Amino acid sequence: MSEVQDQYSNTAAQPGRNETSVIGLLIVLAKRKKFIAGMTLGAAAISLAVSLALPDVYRATVKMLPPQQAQSGAAAILSQLGGAAGLAAGVAGIKNPGDLYVGMLKSRTIADRLIAQYDLKKVYDTELSERARLKLEDNTSVTAGKDGIITIDVEDRDRKRVAALANSYVSELERLNSTLAIGQAAQQRLFYQRELETAKNNLAAAETTLKKGMDANGVISVDVESRTIVETVGRLRAQISAKEIELNSLRPFLTNDNPTLRQVQEQLSSLRGELSKLENGRNDAGAGEGKAPISQAGLKNISLLRDVKYYQMLYELLAKQYELARLDEAKDPSLIQVLDRAAEPERKFKPKRALIVLLSTLFALFFSLVWAFGQEVKRRALESPETASQWAALKSHLGLRRNR
Repeated sequence: MSEVQDQYSNTAAQPGRNETSVIGLLIVLAKRKKFIAGMTLGAAAISLAVSLALPDVYRATVKMLPPQQAQSGAAAILSQLGGAAGLAAGVAGIKNPGDLYVGMLKSRTIADRLIAQYDLKKVYDTELSERARLKLEDNTSVTAGKDGIITIDVEDRDRKRVAALANSYVSELERLNSTLAIGQAAQQRLFYQRELETAKNNLAAAETTLKKGMDANGVISVDVESRTIVETVGRLRAQISAKEIELNSLRPFLTNDNPTLRQVQEQLSSLRGELSKLENGRNDAGAGEGKAPISQAGLKNISLLRDVKYYQMLYELLAKQYELARLDEAKDPSLIQVLDRAAEPERKFKPKRALIVLLSTLFALFFSLVWAFGQEVKRRALESPETASQWAALKSHLGLRRNR
């Protein structure tokens, strides 16, 4: 019975204890209200003065689309022709144009041009180009979003200069882009131009060799069947060479598991199989009865004629591809599309003075409260003789005891 009464008494006294503890906390704060208020207001005043002393920084933003690497009409026709023409369609989508142009925007070439154009060494108060580049890099952010849009953010203390500087990034990118001929169509045209020149030289050499052979061996007639076989073999060899050119061009860009690369390999194997069947069939037919033997001079002329037909067909195929690549280049000038040009900012980007003052004030308030409660805990601990003696011993060992 007495235990129940004690529990009831403890429960009834609990609100009183809570109220006493709250009052005790308020008393601690009241004792050191001057310190808490002084620390908080002082931090607010100092942070306000510091934030007002910081210079205003403005931000200008440009949003742009990189040149699209999509397959154009001429490239689609090229992909139907076979051979190296498929490169125009195969390379499309292999590389991320956004990442490519982000790298170009961050290049030293563009940075040096902007530093010279806006005299940024003087603006950044440095005589070293490397420091000016690092400062410009710190003030510039270039990112490529998942939607393919490239965003250029530039910060500067001058609101007019920051807008001009951001827009100049686009201008310098266009200049660098045209200088490097980075457009896929331009790359394809140069590729076909080199291959076409090689095929032209090989054709001229084969025709010269054939002429010399006929001059030495005399003109030997070739029957219609043999001529047809020669032309077919030449056409197949030309297609195989074109496929090999395409395959070698795709390997640096595609893995062995890529469907496009596998398709080209299968087409190449099929063409080689057709050529092998045709040559084996021709050998079997040549060994059969009823065929007049062909002299060594005739065989040599047929071989030379086959080479000429091969280079003729290869040259014609590459010539068509080259012309279509030229049309593709004219239709695809790798134009950079600017979605949003940088405008002169109306408001500063930083410093966030209100945020600086607020965070500094809250930190000072928190620190002063912790210090106040710490001092109260220390005072109460020193009221105990044992704790006081331990505290004195600690100060003595730390060398904090005053010399009297």
